Amino acid sequence: MSAGMTTPSASDPGSLAAQPGPMSGATSAFSSKAADYAAARPRYPAALFERLRADRILFPAAQVADVAAGTGLFTGQLLHRGYNVTAIEPNAAMLAVADAALGKYRKYRSVAASAEATTLGDGAIDAITAAQAFHWFDVEAVRREWLRVLKPDGRVVLVWNTRPMTDPLQKALNDLLAEFGGGKQAALDRLQDLSRVPAFFARQTFARFELTHVQQLDRDGLSSLALSRSAMPDRGTAEGELAVQRLSRLFDEYAADGKVSVPYRTVAFIGRPASAK
Repeated sequence: MSAGMTTPSASDPGSLAAQPGPMSGATSAFSSKAADYAAARPRYPAALFERLRADRILFPAAQVADVAAGTGLFTGQLLHRGYNVTAIEPNAAMLAVADAALGKYRKYRSVAASAEATTLGDGAIDAITAAQAFHWFDVEAVRREWLRVLKPDGRVVLVWNTRPMTDPLQKALNDLLAEFGGGKQAALDRLQDLSRVPAFFARQTFARFELTHVQQLDRDGLSSLALSRSAMPDRGTAEGELAVQRLSRLFDEYAADGKVSVPYRTVAFIGRPASAK
């Protein structure tokens, strides 16, 4: 983990919408951002995994496909709990980071593939997870593909860390993202409309719940968090350096004891996709 993150606990390393969109856009958008993404994107609360275990979505022998796994943030939290996980990721730079971090796990494997064409076998998977990613997918193609690879009682878990705008720091970060991300950020905000997610699931066969958690970041971590966004300018560019300067001033405004506290509301949907059209 990067120094930008707080030291993870021994019990859970790193523990701390969707309007359909083409995954092809995300595949290239994050190529230059893999290091910042791995360094500072928030993990997911332990209570989420406890809920999935209690509901038998996850169980000891479960075969899990973490789709659009990126640098392996969610994948790693699954592996730490002993599950068999296949990371599906089309972006080579991000998958390389995941492989380097997670190759030590005996139950880990990765596939360079997309959400719409996973290359997995028919009826091979007990649970499909997608964290902070479903809004990039071609929903109808994903529906067909995931119904193909899921076992008859298999389920899908869609997760987002959302940013509560009632928090002053999150509001200030949002304003900065809008300023530097411009039209790209506005389009991404529209894409992540979680009110559209239920239509993916069969009627009355999904659950939705929310959890809260807080991420602690140092100065570099806050910069990495913002610059990991697909709409933000890249490091090494004049605009990117200006963004880092602005983020440093933001850190000074909100930091206490060398850290800022960044709150999140984790939103999860669990269910089985409706039959493909």
